[in-house]
Amino acid sequence: MSTTPRFIAVLDVGKTNVKLVVHDLETGGDVFVRTRPNAVVDAPPYPHYDVEGMWAFFLDTLKEAAAVQRIDALSFTTHGATFVLLAGDRLALPILDYEFLGPDALDDAYAVARPPFAESFTPRLPGGLNAGAQLYWQARAFPDAFARATAIVPYPQYWAFRFTGVLASEPTSLGVHTDLWAPEKRTFSAFANAEGWNRLFAPLRSAFDRLGTVTADIAARTGLSPDTPVYCGIHDSNASLLPHLLSRKPPFTVLSTGTWVIVFAVGGSASALDAGRDGLCNVDAFGNPVPSSRFMGGREFDLLTEGHAQKPTAADVRAVVDGGVMLRPTFVPGCGPFPDETGSWSVEPASLPAGVRTAAVSLYLALVARAAMAVAGTAGPIVVEGPFGRDTLFAEALQRLTGRPVLIAAGTTGTSTGAAMLALGPEGRPNLPPDRPVGGAYDLSDLEDYAGRWMR
Repeated sequence: MSTTPRFIAVLDVGKTNVKLVVHDLETGGDVFVRTRPNAVVDAPPYPHYDVEGMWAFFLDTLKEAAAVQRIDALSFTTHGATFVLLAGDRLALPILDYEFLGPDALDDAYAVARPPFAESFTPRLPGGLNAGAQLYWQARAFPDAFARATAIVPYPQYWAFRFTGVLASEPTSLGVHTDLWAPEKRTFSAFANAEGWNRLFAPLRSAFDRLGTVTADIAARTGLSPDTPVYCGIHDSNASLLPHLLSRKPPFTVLSTGTWVIVFAVGGSASALDAGRDGLCNVDAFGNPVPSSRFMGGREFDLLTEGHAQKPTAADVRAVVDGGVMLRPTFVPGCGPFPDETGSWSVEPASLPAGVRTAAVSLYLALVARAAMAVAGTAGPIVVEGPFGRDTLFAEALQRLTGRPVLIAAGTTGTSTGAAMLALGPEGRPNLPPDRPVGGAYDLSDLEDYAGRWMR
């Protein structure tokens, strides 16, 4: 095996899909990709993730990849708001789906127990989106099972544990709207300490740390070399941010897009964040607080286009702007810069041709993105990475609305790419293809007037 890892197999657990990607750090491309849906098991004791299904998928696809491609190391990235209660090497409780609203039953008591925003920079979010609320509810709803827990492990490090047997925790997952972490102090919150959970969390490690090598059983089942190193892993939005941290100078703005759109204000200050509009602090791979905001843009796009998105023509865009076809936020309630608003259309959407409907949705999401960027206090050029980078209208509208350059990060697997770059180390310099500028595809005259009417 090469002493410098080049081909990194990334196990990427998104809220919508699960992927195995082999990323080439030398060329910056993906040489192997397999995807499956991330199904939620709607069964007692509460909706939870199909971890054994994912485990079988990872082993099978690693075996498939290793048969045709050199693999030098493993890395992991997952969505946030997910922690694993382990009893020894088994689950003490199923891994709760963060969209489950069960934790809201203890909302009044949790509101008293949770830390102030000035400490955790965490807004109160519905269901299990605050991981602290999940643990608070599980500890009280299932006291016997919770008492058997010997470790609490963030989701990326759970998968690393299954491949290495090494327990670890890591700040990017601990610090993402959890109530469990104090970003500016770089330690557990007073709330986590009061609950005694700080003593259960696995030892703190850097995302860049090499935890060990794959176990002998994994090597035998997949065909990987038993010397294959395994890196600690990272929260998915922070994985998307990492290539930019390694290659750009602040201030700049990154929109990490997928089911969620996460806005990172790199070089900004957390002091002005608005908790009531989904302002929050992320913690990057270096342990630094990053002012952020978010909205469920990918979910809204899918809901609003009903799976029939069609690339808008220039005439479709003009029909939306000139006709004042608008969407009022928010279609996923309780989050984003307009959490208390109720989403609606200005016209009956079923009456619209697919291209016009898609154009209206893209413009709506650009307007929401602009509002979310104001919440985070962003500055500098705007980099769009992930699936929204393929939405030319969204990017051009955002550039017009903000008056700031918008760049499309090359590639469509930002989370996997960032997780692979952990193998470069904290001083690494990634080999990234050039950004793609936007502009010129659509006539966006009068967009400012359209936006003004939308705000009113």
